[in-house]
Amino acid sequence: MAQMTMAKALNAGLRAAMDKDPKVVLMGEDIGKLGGVFRITEGLQKDFGEDRVIDTPLAEAGIVATAIGLTLRGYRPVVEIQFDGFVYPAFDHIVSQVAKLHARSLGHVKLPMVIRIPVGGGIGAVEHHSESNEAYFAHTAGLRVISCSNPSDAYWMIQEAIEFPDPIIFYEPKRRYWDKGEIAEAPERNLFSANVIRPGTDVTILAYGPMVRSCLQAAQAAEEEGYSLEVIDLRSLSPLDTDAVFGSVRKTGRCVVVHEASTFLGMGAELAAQIQQECFYSLEAPVLRVGGYNVPYPPSRLEEDFLPDLDRVLDAVDRVMAH
Repeated sequence: MAQMTMAKALNAGLRAAMDKDPKVVLMGEDIGKLGGVFRITEGLQKDFGEDRVIDTPLAEAGIVATAIGLTLRGYRPVVEIQFDGFVYPAFDHIVSQVAKLHARSLGHVKLPMVIRIPVGGGIGAVEHHSESNEAYFAHTAGLRVISCSNPSDAYWMIQEAIEFPDPIIFYEPKRRYWDKGEIAEAPERNLFSANVIRPGTDVTILAYGPMVRSCLQAAQAAEEEGYSLEVIDLRSLSPLDTDAVFGSVRKTGRCVVVHEASTFLGMGAELAAQIQQECFYSLEAPVLRVGGYNVPYPPSRLEEDFLPDLDRVLDAVDRVMAH
């Protein structure tokens, strides 16, 4: 395929999944005639009809509850939550029903559904439109949580997620929707494996979603200062690909975890704890976390000060290298 934006890649991935399986249905606010606020579903209702690309009321709890019923009738619903901060009305259904029905039924009931959530800041939006709430769902047993960071992964991961037999929370970094990239051949790695996107020897940098590109830029800048950073795109937050993480940290002896969400009880805290537990004798420095500050997401004029950037990543690298 030619180069395309992440938004177009997701659209193409959804189209491929709908072509392959007539039981795949899309549901969400304004996803039909409008094509979604980010145009991820543009043209799909026209081509597949209103019965398969369904414009819903503004009712996240009702959307997710309806999707649960559809899975029980043999469908594979793909739900769009319009913005990350809009997911909370559906939170009870997701953590109390979607996550637990498989275990509650002793494996007899499967819920092959995908909940797509545009995540993170950087687009100058108003309140409730720029939140990073992945830790809530990664903490919930019974849910798989994944995040794409580039167009190729977006194209393949959304198709793999739709085919998966259990529920998946699928995070899409909204400020990367317009980044362009080549769509690679079907990857050999599975949906829940990490990807070493830049090998290095001095420091392991763990990131996902919107921060992957920032960490690659930091690695390029660090190279000019004589540091070799190994950048790993986690891709899956639950389950974590700990083999890839531990293998890299045992090689470099140093690690920095980077995410947009606040650091307190975020994904970085879990990663730091597991790395300390499993790689203690390989560590040359404490595992450091770079993330958003522990405050509510600020007004758009202040978001560039809130969001981690290249300088904050490089500062953490300097600190671990100083040990």
